[in-house]
Amino acid sequence: MKWSNQIGIFNGNVLVSKNNKIIYNASFGFTDATKTKKLTTEYRFNIGSITKEFSAVALMQLQEQGKLKLSDKVSKFIPELKKWANEVAIEDLLQYKSGIPNVNWKSIKNDKDLFDGLMLIDTLDFKPGTNYDYNNNNIFLRQFIVERLTKMPFKTYAEKFIFKPCEMDLAELTPLVGEENIAKGFNNNLVPDKTDLPITGGTYLTTIDLLKWSNCLHSNKVINKKSLYEIGQQFDLEETQSALGQAKYKSENLIEHLHHGRAGNYEAILVSDINEKFTIILLDNNYNGKVFEISDAIMAILKNQKYNLPNKIIEK
Repeated sequence: MKWSNQIGIFNGNVLVSKNNKIIYNASFGFTDATKTKKLTTEYRFNIGSITKEFSAVALMQLQEQGKLKLSDKVSKFIPELKKWANEVAIEDLLQYKSGIPNVNWKSIKNDKDLFDGLMLIDTLDFKPGTNYDYNNNNIFLRQFIVERLTKMPFKTYAEKFIFKPCEMDLAELTPLVGEENIAKGFNNNLVPDKTDLPITGGTYLTTIDLLKWSNCLHSNKVINKKSLYEIGQQFDLEETQSALGQAKYKSENLIEHLHHGRAGNYEAILVSDINEKFTIILLDNNYNGKVFEISDAIMAILKNQKYNLPNKIIEK
């Protein structure tokens, strides 16, 4: 980790746990582009696409309560959407096989704009279940369905029924309430990321809170074993993602869970080997695309295998 920081490919926090004990928890680099303040383990980072697990888990919780079925069509919950909503099932949203076109980000300033964008959709890009397109409209629609069913903002739902049961004390969902201990993204030219849009969905976590989430999810504390199996299913293509990212099962038992996320210059990776009982978490606020290489090296060390030090990016 010192090497990765010294050669300029990692600026962030790292945590490794084995046999349910944290064996390594460290910070490298700076909180923002000014490089005046050093990171500590208390800092929170945007976890990018890993946040998509929360809307998926919320839907599974509602299914367990009998409030919906994965086969239910979107129109059942949001009837004012156009005819396409009669074709798209909740399962399609979870596996990114809905055919819903992507968000038109140019017109988005808030949650209302996102909903209005869904209302404007006339036709799907493909028949649900026939193809795969990983895009954010699937996620926002999941959140809107949770809001309709629970009659509360998704942010409130996540805090109450996901973060609190897992004791994720510092977890913060956008729009952010406080800016304290938030690592700010920046690129290698020390240009800071733009401020987040005030829309619901981005999650800022410490490495400890992401570990708590991982343990909570894998031990069936927030959803049962059957639900955990269902949200790990993916569209029938290689290189596609489930709602858990990459999930591997043996006899319907989760054995491996890998999820990668990126938002601006934030990059995050969660790697859990449930059989070997280890979890690796890397949260970075200065994107260099190296978290897979670094986590692979850590994994090799944990398994007493030969490992390669990550390489510096060679500028062309």
